[in-house]
Amino acid sequence: MKTVCSNTMPAPSRDAGFTVMEMMIAGVMLAIAASIALPSYGNHVKRSRILDGVAKLSDHRARMEQFFLDRRAYLDGLGNCGIAPAAAGAADAFALSCVATASSYVYTASGIASKGMAGFVYTIDEAGTRTTLSLPAGWTRTSDCWTVRADGSCV
Repeated sequence: MKTVCSNTMPAPSRDAGFTVMEMMIAGVMLAIAASIALPSYGNHVKRSRILDGVAKLSDHRARMEQFFLDRRAYLDGLGNCGIAPAAAGAADAFALSCVATASSYVYTASGIASKGMAGFVYTIDEAGTRTTLSLPAGWTRTSDCWTVRADGSCV
């Protein structure tokens, strides 16, 4: 009978887990993804806040027109806007204000700085004219409308 002698050692077992290099690579990849995604997300949030603000302007315009149909004036008995703007709530990014005469009005939505909307000011009047009065630096206004994107795109 022949004996076979083996001098080979079993392969060292590798503990399951990640090496420091693998963790560093994963961290770098995560940082790159975050640097791309966060500005895009911030712009998306800003646009959604703008759309909420201009939607409130449209709503108040419709309510003012209903008030005018009922009373034949945009002013209430005290000489104020027939439909007073609601106070800005904690979640609101725009504060509404109104100036009116018996035959005209202008509703204004001004961005609230603490919500990151400083510099945004939009208006609507009794004729339905939508105007962007001001925008923050880096934004472009291409025509008389409500600018909702930095490139000047309108609603």
